[in-house]
Parts: sequence; structure tokens; C-alpha cells
Amino acid sequence: MNYREQYELWLNTPALSDAEKAELQSIASDEKEIESRFFSKLEFGTAGLRGIMATGLFRMNIHVIRHTTQAFAELILAEPGDDKCIAICYDCRNNSETFALEAAGIMAGNGIRVRIFDAMRPTPELSFAIREYGCIAGINVTASHNPKEYNGYKVYWSDGAQLPPHHAAEIASKMDKLDIFDSIKSLDFDVAVNQGLITMMGAETDELFMEQVMGQANDFEAVKKVADSFKLVYTPFHGTGYKMVPEALQRLGLKHVICEPNQMKSDGNFPTVVSPNPENPEGFALAIELAKEHEANLIIGTDPDADRVGIMVRDDCGEYITLSGNQTGVLLVEYLIGAKRRAGTLPKNPVMLKSLVTTEMARDVAEKNDVACYDTFTGFKFMAEKKNELETQGLGNVFFSYEESYGYMIGDFVRDKDAVTASMLLAEMAAWYANQNMTLYDAMQKLYEKYGQYGERTMNLVMPGLDGIAKMRNLMAGLRENPPEEIAGVEVVVRRDYETGVETCIRSGKTSMIELSGSNVLRYGTVDNTIVIVRPSGTEPKVKVYILASGATRAECDEKVAKYAKWADKLA
Repeated sequence: MNYREQYELWLNTPALSDAEKAELQSIASDEKEIESRFFSKLEFGTAGLRGIMATGLFRMNIHVIRHTTQAFAELILAEPGDDKCIAICYDCRNNSETFALEAAGIMAGNGIRVRIFDAMRPTPELSFAIREYGCIAGINVTASHNPKEYNGYKVYWSDGAQLPPHHAAEIASKMDKLDIFDSIKSLDFDVAVNQGLITMMGAETDELFMEQVMGQANDFEAVKKVADSFKLVYTPFHGTGYKMVPEALQRLGLKHVICEPNQMKSDGNFPTVVSPNPENPEGFALAIELAKEHEANLIIGTDPDADRVGIMVRDDCGEYITLSGNQTGVLLVEYLIGAKRRAGTLPKNPVMLKSLVTTEMARDVAEKNDVACYDTFTGFKFMAEKKNELETQGLGNVFFSYEESYGYMIGDFVRDKDAVTASMLLAEMAAWYANQNMTLYDAMQKLYEKYGQYGERTMNLVMPGLDGIAKMRNLMAGLRENPPEEIAGVEVVVRRDYETGVETCIRSGKTSMIELSGSNVLRYGTVDNTIVIVRPSGTEPKVKVYILASGATRAECDEKVAKYAKWADKLA
């Protein structure tokens, strides 16, 4: 069925409301818009779904939510056991609550018990609830840090991590077979509540989660020593962190947690920021004003579903600057190893995990402190798999995992990014350094002195529109068909294709198998010891290029990063 036939099908189905039909009728003369909404369905992957909200097959709306949930329900019902339960969570975005209630009704209609939060909650609390209540799966309605036009549908399995690839493939297969309108089994939400198929989670689950969060603290005494003078500004960017992050900071012992009042108001339109992404420094403008007013030591910002966190610190001139996710993670690696050793809580055979696109400085810090470091593919489901594998086989105990994109996983009670716990530990770390008359900026400079200079940059080659998907595919195919022998005038000495799991030594032509395979990622190592990685984003219409450089001086690192960035720019 082509896009025009899909459009007509939707326009004439009784499943659509009058408002939805009117929306479709309003684009009747816009062929390009019709094509963009109906040329395909949203692709279901291990991260679930993510897309712009509107009526259409290639959009996020209640019909796509129902269809996806029906497929997910059939996967769950095929699993062994009779009494199955799923946990459901949602964030602050427009339509998130509506989509979550729809999903709950579909699960109940299929005879699957539902535990749903009574209001929006952080993503890590969903991961915790799945594990705590023995649920077989979970659903989170969120588009993370995407712009306001987007929403998403993340799916989780019984370990609290996002869905394994083979289960995601099964759901996608079922969606191909199920009619988007006629296959749905649903039960009215209130009826399902009365029948005991849907129960609400509230303050009792919050407290259980917070107990686990605070159990990750290492040094209350260090916080106590500076509590009278240490000031912290926090912003949730209108999202779900507004309640639990300040609570965790106060339980840690901080007396001066100053919340940005405008951004503490939940709002899916994100009126005070262009993008609610802690990676973007401009989103911190209001927080910086507040920090200057109070002469704060640290600024913390969490994204709308509170799974990612960014910080701003005062530099040697007293100005507030952003620390990258790479830098923040390196600081946490160094601090947590030391803090846990001081507290006697560092596990035997300690391990940290990082994504393969994350700075190699983290590996250097870990290994020089007798901590093993493993790479995984981007995505915390892969980190959860690696953690489970290592610990089940007695090969190591993972106490910290992170990605350069501002995501950190700590402890055993969640299997996803956790900005609530990470925010608490970042504050603890800043307080510990404050006891030594150091800011986190000072601490980062000390780490460069200790471990050497590193520089990183992530490039986003945005490829929107109908032709964007083709451009992304063509770019990756072109790099495979004609692999570069040099990048930015520098010889490539080794190439890794993580799709096939093959590493090639360019000079000798010798190939070998690497540990990781099955992901559309290309990695190049150059003669000047720089790593360049190229991969398409799994959630947004863009190809990401990661530049990981090292050198004798900061200037050398900066020069390398700038040189390779020019090469990356030409790929788009």
C-alpha cells in the first residue's frame, strides 16, 4: 500500500475522531506532507519508537501507541507463566499521560496486569519499579531530550533494561502482521482499575526508590563540612526531575539547593528553552543568572525524563562553563574509585563500563587505578547486558557505567541512565573537592595533569526529511564501499566495522575479529593516535561523528579535534 492509499485508509476509518480527520483533511493539498506522514510506519527498534506528534502512520499518536502496545502484549503473553504484570511510566511531554493511559488500557484488555505511576516520574524509577515488583516488562512514554514536537515509547524487559534486540524484532514483526486499527484489544481504564487489572504506584514506590538512591552516597561527612557555604542551583528543564533530584540533594545534607523557579514548572512546550537538552549550554541561561545571583558553586540540569544530567562549574576566572559528558564521567570514575576505597565499599574485581564512543581517558583512569574497563555499544541496554554477563560469570562487579551523552548508571537497583542518583553523586563529589578548596574545574585540570591531555567532540550531521534516511544509508554504505585511506590528510592505520565485527590493519591487510558486532558503526584509528567513529543515530535523523583525540598538550588536542571536525563537516 503506497502513502496515498494509507492516507485514504486513515481518512476513512471510523477509528479516527472528527478532530483527527479534520487534521488530515487540512493537508489534502499538500502532497509532500501526506507522503512524510504515510510513506512508512515508525520503525520499532531496541529503543522503541520516537517521532513527531501528529496524525499519521509515521507519527506519534494514540493509534500508533495502541498498535505497538498490542504487539508488545502478544509478545508478553507468549512468555511462560500465567500472572504477568507490566509497569508504565510517562514524562512531562504533551500527550505523554494520554499515551500512557492508552497503553495501560491495551495491556489490561489483553489480561495483563498493570502498575502505572499516578503522575509523571523519572525514567530510572521505572527501571527500579520493574525490578522491585517483579514485572515482566515496562513501558515509558518519553522522548527524552528531543524538541517539544516529539514523543516516544520506550520498552523494557524484566531486568529493568530496555528491550533486548530479539524481542524488539519480534514486536516489529508482530506489528507488520497486526492491523493498526482492527487488531486492538482494549479495556476502559476506570473499568480496568475497578477489576483490579490496573493499580497505581505513588509515594510508596518513590520512597523505596529514594532509599536505593541514597544508598549510593559515599561521604555524608564531606558534605556536612561544607553544607553551610556550598550552594547548588538545579533545573529540571520543566521535566520529571523537579521532585526527586532536590529531595536527594537535601537528603545528602546540602542546605542551599536553589531551584530555577520557571523551569520547575512542568510544561511539555518547554517555554524557557529551545531544546530541553543538558548537552546544550544555552538551556542553562536562567540557571546561570540564578547561580551568579547566589554565587553558587555548581549548576545541575536534568533532561525531561531525568535520565541524563549535565553540569556547569566555575572556571579559574569565576565564569560558569559546561563540562562535557566525557569530562563529567571521567571525574566520577576517579572520584568513585577513591570514595569507595575510603569507605571500604569498592567491590572485589571492580569494573566500569563505557560506550565505545566515550573518551579513552576513562579507560586510562580506570586501569591505572586497578579497575577493569570494557566497551559496549551505545545504549544502556548493552551496558546492562554486559553487567549481567560479567557478574553472572564471576568475571567482575560493575559499579559504574557511562556514555559521553550525559548518561550514568550507578549501583544494582536500575538498569538504565539515572540522573537522580548521578545528580546526588555529582553534588557529593563537588562538596568533597570543595573541602580541598577546589572546584570541579580545578579537579578536571588536575586529572589532565595526572593522566595526560585528551580532547573530544561529537558532530551531529542532521539529515531531516524524506531523503534524510536515504542520505544516512548512502553515507554509511559509501564509507564501507570506499573506505578512507586517510582522514583530514592523516593516514588511517586500522579500521573496525562493528556491523561485521571485523578489524582491518590497513598497511598489512590483515583482518581479525573483535568482541563487538551487529551494530552499524565504523571506527577509524589514525597514525597520530586519534579515533574517529561514525554511526547513524537510532532516535534522530542524523549521523553522529565522534572525534577522540589525545596529545602532549591541550593545544595539540584542540588542533587535532578541529582538523578532524572539518573532515566530518564534509560528510553531510
